[in-house]
Amino acid sequence: MSAGSVVGHEAGEKTSGAAPAPRRLTIGKVLASLAEEFPDVTTSKIRFLEAEGLVRPHRTASGYRTYSEDDVARLRYILAAQRDRYWPLKVIREALDALDRGLSEPTDQPDGRPRPPAPPVDPEVPDASQLVSRREVVLTGPELREATGIDRDTMHALETYGLLRSDDRGLFGQDSLAIAAAARALASHGLEARHLRPFRTAADREIGLVDQVLATRRGSGSREERAAEIASACIALHVALVRDGLAH
Repeated sequence: MSAGSVVGHEAGEKTSGAAPAPRRLTIGKVLASLAEEFPDVTTSKIRFLEAEGLVRPHRTASGYRTYSEDDVARLRYILAAQRDRYWPLKVIREALDALDRGLSEPTDQPDGRPRPPAPPVDPEVPDASQLVSRREVVLTGPELREATGIDRDTMHALETYGLLRSDDRGLFGQDSLAIAAAARALASHGLEARHLRPFRTAADREIGLVDQVLATRRGSGSREERAAEIASACIALHVALVRDGLAH
C-alpha cells in the first residue's frame, strides 16, 4: 500500500511522550495510491462513496478530509468489488458491514462474500480474564445458521429456551457459534433445546442428563464412546453459555 505523505499534527496536538498519531493522507495522496490499480478513480468517485456512507474520512478542525490507511484499504475493497464482481452498492454495504462485525473475507469462495468463522472445536476452559473478554465476531441469524448448520426451527427453539440470545440489534456474539454447534451435535443424540436448559443451572444436572441419554437411547459405538462424545459437546456448550451470560 502506497503510504504517501503524512498529514501533520495540528498545532498544540502533539505532547511529550504521547503515542504517535495515525498516518493521515490527503485525498490527493489517496488517489495516487489507488491510481495504479484503479486508474479511473476520481475525487468525485471518492466523494460519492463517502456520501453513500461506505467510507468515513476524518475531518480536521479546518474542515479538510484526511484518510487513514484503513480508509484506503476500504476504498480498494469497494472499487475491486465494483470492477471485478459488478456488485451494486447495497451488496457492498452488506459485505462491509459483515467485515466490520468480524467476519472474514474468503479466499476459496467464488462469490467473495464474507463468511463467519468455523465453530470452535474442543474449546479450552478460559481463565477469568478470558471469561470477561469482549466478543470480536457479531453474526446475523442467517450467518449463525450457515456457520453451524442448524435450521430455523432449531434456532427458534434455542432462543425460546434461552440458550441463544441476541443483542438489541438482533445480532449474535461469537460464543453463539459454540452454543449452536454444540446444540446441533447434541441433537443427533436426541436432545432438544428444552433439554439443554439445565446447563445454565448446575454441572450435576449435566451429568444426570448424559446418563439419561445413555440409558434410554441406543446409538452406534460403545457406551464409553457415546458418553465421551456427548460429554465433550456438553462441556463446549456449558463454557460458551457461561461466557455468553457474562457478556450480557
